[in-house]
Amino acid sequence: MKQMAESIKDRFFKLGVDVPVEDIENRLSELITKFKVPDNEAQRSVVNYFLKKYSIPKNEFYARQAEPHLSKVTDISEDGQWTDVKVKVIQLWEKTHESIAQVGLVGDETGIIKFTKWQNAELPELEQGESYHLRNVLISEYNGRFQIQLNSSSSIEKLDEEVEVGGGDFTPGEMGSELRNIGELAQDNQWVTVRGKIVQLWENSHESIEQVGLIGDETGVVKFTNWASAELPDMEEGKCYLLSNAVVKEWNDRYSLQLNRASSIEELDEEIEVGTFTSSYSGAMVDIQTGSGLIKRCPECKRALVKGACAEHGKVKGEYDLRIKAVLDNGISTQDALINRELTEKAVGLSLDDAIAMAAEALDPGVVLDKLKQKLIGRYYTVSGPKVERYVLVDSIVQDSELDRALLEDLIAEPEVE
Repeated sequence: MKQMAESIKDRFFKLGVDVPVEDIENRLSELITKFKVPDNEAQRSVVNYFLKKYSIPKNEFYARQAEPHLSKVTDISEDGQWTDVKVKVIQLWEKTHESIAQVGLVGDETGIIKFTKWQNAELPELEQGESYHLRNVLISEYNGRFQIQLNSSSSIEKLDEEVEVGGGDFTPGEMGSELRNIGELAQDNQWVTVRGKIVQLWENSHESIEQVGLIGDETGVVKFTNWASAELPDMEEGKCYLLSNAVVKEWNDRYSLQLNRASSIEELDEEIEVGTFTSSYSGAMVDIQTGSGLIKRCPECKRALVKGACAEHGKVKGEYDLRIKAVLDNGISTQDALINRELTEKAVGLSLDDAIAMAAEALDPGVVLDKLKQKLIGRYYTVSGPKVERYVLVDSIVQDSELDRALLEDLIAEPEVE
């Protein structure tokens, strides 16, 4: 924090204004320590405070700053540094907070680095695959790794020439991408290597995603996203892989793995037992969501087909499957549950072959979904299985014979107000 304060003091001193470093440090400390404001936002706030106090026009202040020199990615090594970079946008990630306009990876011939463009900077959009000159960006450090911050004092210029991106320092040894157990992943922006088994592949939610699903080892299960721009090979459900140089991302106290251009995928010739950390939930089945019932999967990657096509392999002859994406409600909370073919057949008393025959006779696969809803909705169940993200991956489902009236009365009873 003292280093940040000294940097701000120097910037004002160049304008002939001697701001006491203690005043700057105290304001930074209050914002960062007390109010948990991000470092770059705290610096911007403190600068603006002293600009107003000393009646310095904001445009004049930033225009008269010493022109930051052009840095290569591997030259970035100082927290609080202001610099320019010429980089190519390698990957755009999903935003994790409304204050963020864009976040992802940029790189040049020397390496790759994370960037964050803040919403209040009001800067133009960066496009994946395009090259830019980013001026007056702030370098911040977190857990020993440097990041580029684009704020209201930064500017973006699109380049005609393409910036070449090299592998740079993104190797497991130099990145510190150590082999980790999945159950130990608990640090945002950490670079890791994991070995695991693909438990489940989900339907893609966006064209920028190549694959998304769950991977697990003996210690737990985690969501992964393989971005299309990473140009990595597809993985198959039930097979085991070594994922190197993946980034751990945190959102709402849950962690996931992001595979990018610096990552690699290696198929393993071994069997990994996925740990079973079960969660149980009892409640009424109140909804069966779209994407349930009789579906078709790609024979290659096992993705559910959309209008007869796989996002990766195009038009294919799909393989039939049964599944239920259910919502349970106990009167206090709701729980999403994924129920596979075997348990769906057992719960409904309807085999996959019978479901196929029903759909063929009616010339409409929707009759199978109607059948599921008729048999299951409104009844009470206890489901058990590992809980990942918002889902319980059901490996046991038991219909409750009748509603526990005593429990219901306890749930709805309220203490009398005197």
